[in-house]
Amino acid sequence: MLWIFLTLAAAPLQVARNAAQRGLVGDAGPWGATLVRFLFGLPFSVAIFGVVALLTPDAAPDPSLRFWVGAVAGAISQVAATGFLLMAMHRSGFAVATVLQQSSLPLAALMGLVFLGDRLSPQAWAGVALATAGLVVLSWPQKDQTRHAFVGGLLGLAAGAAFAVSFNGYRQAGLALDAAHPIYSAVAAVVIAQAMQSLALTAILAVARPQALGAVASSWRQSLTAGFFGSAASACWFGALALAPAGPVRAVALIETPIAAAVGRRLFRERISLRQALGGVLTTAGVALTALG
Repeated sequence: MLWIFLTLAAAPLQVARNAAQRGLVGDAGPWGATLVRFLFGLPFSVAIFGVVALLTPDAAPDPSLRFWVGAVAGAISQVAATGFLLMAMHRSGFAVATVLQQSSLPLAALMGLVFLGDRLSPQAWAGVALATAGLVVLSWPQKDQTRHAFVGGLLGLAAGAAFAVSFNGYRQAGLALDAAHPIYSAVAAVVIAQAMQSLALTAILAVARPQALGAVASSWRQSLTAGFFGSAASACWFGALALAPAGPVRAVALIETPIAAAVGRRLFRERISLRQALGGVLTTAGVALTALG
């Protein structure tokens, strides 16, 4: 039953990381806040990989072309997904954006079917349909809805789509590196991806928006907090996935939805409408049904 406790720990850690990044958007901008996740999380991820490597002395990594394709695709799409999510949080609210990015599960399932040959049960497809209905309710434009909020909904869905690509990319990288040691492969892929993401984003911001790097540096305490929460959450996710199938783990992880709603109300003074609540319930139920299927 340890995987349940690890998942229950990972969900609030992930919400805490998102909240810390959300607080940095004002000064550093969405892409500066995105850099925080990777740059300040990298030392913690390297430390976690060191522990995993010591516990896996018989690992035989094979960094083939398939590994690099998966790692690069996962890294690029994760950067895009994080930036879209932070912009969606700024426009649509913390809790609503958190639910919208849950579209990553049904989209990942569809991409896995098309590109990796994954098969889903009828129950899982029913969950995909239910989650899609919830996302339509959440993102459907209303008469009194501002363009600002509508664009936020689209950004939340874009974040989910990019996360879906990232999940499948990292999965392919892990299988290609050393399929016999999935935890070792997953952590190694994340460390390599974070290094690439940190270097690329730092170089781009240094040219395009150097003031964002200054804001990140001046907020190093909050940035370090976001990096720590992100790496701690990843460690818990990997531990849970080593002990149980991904479906049940993903279903238990839906506890982050009410946590995000509480954080959004407490820290950012956000209120959720009846339509948003209905869409959130449908999406959450659909994700759970897909995961358990």
